[in-house]
Amino acid sequence: MKNMTLRHMAQACEGIYVGSEADADREISSITTDSRKVEPGGLFAAIKGARVDGHDFIPAVLEQGALAVISEKRLPEGSGNYILVEHTVKALGAIAAYYLEQLQIPVVGITGSVGKTSTKEMIAAVLSQKYHTLKTAGNFNNDLGLPLTIFRLRDEDEIAVLEMGISHFGEMHELARIAKPDTCVITNIGQCHLEFLGDRDGVLRAKSEIFDFLREDGYIILNGEDDKLETLREVRGIRPVFFGLGKECAVYADCISPCGLSGVACRIHTEQGTFDVTVPIPGLHMVLNALAGTAVGLHYGLTLEQIRAGIESLQPVDGRFHIIRTEKLTLIDDCYNANPMSMVSSLKVLNDALGRKVAVLGDMGELGPEEASLHREVGVQAGALGIDRYLLAGPLCRNLAEGLLSVRPDAEVTCYETLQELLRDLPGQLQPDDTVLVKASHFMHFEKVVELLKER
Repeated sequence: MKNMTLRHMAQACEGIYVGSEADADREISSITTDSRKVEPGGLFAAIKGARVDGHDFIPAVLEQGALAVISEKRLPEGSGNYILVEHTVKALGAIAAYYLEQLQIPVVGITGSVGKTSTKEMIAAVLSQKYHTLKTAGNFNNDLGLPLTIFRLRDEDEIAVLEMGISHFGEMHELARIAKPDTCVITNIGQCHLEFLGDRDGVLRAKSEIFDFLREDGYIILNGEDDKLETLREVRGIRPVFFGLGKECAVYADCISPCGLSGVACRIHTEQGTFDVTVPIPGLHMVLNALAGTAVGLHYGLTLEQIRAGIESLQPVDGRFHIIRTEKLTLIDDCYNANPMSMVSSLKVLNDALGRKVAVLGDMGELGPEEASLHREVGVQAGALGIDRYLLAGPLCRNLAEGLLSVRPDAEVTCYETLQELLRDLPGQLQPDDTVLVKASHFMHFEKVVELLKER
């Protein structure tokens, strides 16, 4: 890892290096917080978790050939090389920022209430048509996940696409301090983490912290369909580029034609020209993601043909509108997380499916004091759709059911208090050839629903 010597890392995180002077100027091969993944010549960062303390594994990883460890505790003399720090996660953030400075590659930072991951996947798919691109894996988008993503960068990587997720004020400021993005993309401002951020204006303020360390010649790409983002006409002297469905946006789409669960076709207009493309994942939100990918691609010098190829190469991610076809069902695995905006968006895509449509939904979390009314509003919007059957689990989903039945009194709705009750009853509620959407907030563990249905 370029310039990642023990001495340099200790300086970067304001830690104290203890160990062999001969090893102090050796570059490490990798960094991990998982003792099972330590490589010879690598570094292990010990983190004290709720159930496991990484410090307990330090003797073992040093025996396995780790060059050094990061520790919040002083080690017995002669144990091996280590960097003593006050807080391991904060130290990793400082080291990650230093490592990015050594690599000197462009960074695209992505945030928003809904669709961060799918937008990240889209942008990475586009940029990969021209550059060796590293992207955030899974949900590694917080104060620990972001540094671990950065540590995966190697000399051959030419650009980094980094997802940045937060739930409290100040968190994005710290993530931006680490990533210092050249390009900032915000997908939308929705009703999420309201327990901590208050309202959508609070969400906007928190997400806008991504600009705190934007470089002077930075680039900003925003969703012009979002009423909150649309107000950001200038940020630190930079005029954002907007994407959307109207001609007033610099990058916009029309001629939108759903292709069922096979995707959605559209025509994308830019200052450099126009092209037709089929996004291989369904939903209007995926058209917006394609527009974001187009705007980023143009900024980094891709041709329209490269951008089209990148969009059409997109692959779904497990838990995020991943379509699985079993012998009896078409399963839409969208169970990783949920908030009101994403729930309604997914229900609208399910509504476009052929045949009998079933929504298996669970509670949405972190919505604050308005959680009951927000669930009810989702139900009201669901009532306008033609979905055949609703199976709901969790105490908050009873509010969703009330909203749904207020619009469609004859709707087929069954409520379960717990996930266990739903799992017990679910197989008997489905029919061959059903299309089934599975969606809830992560704490509901609806991946168990997906695993059950994949066996059918």
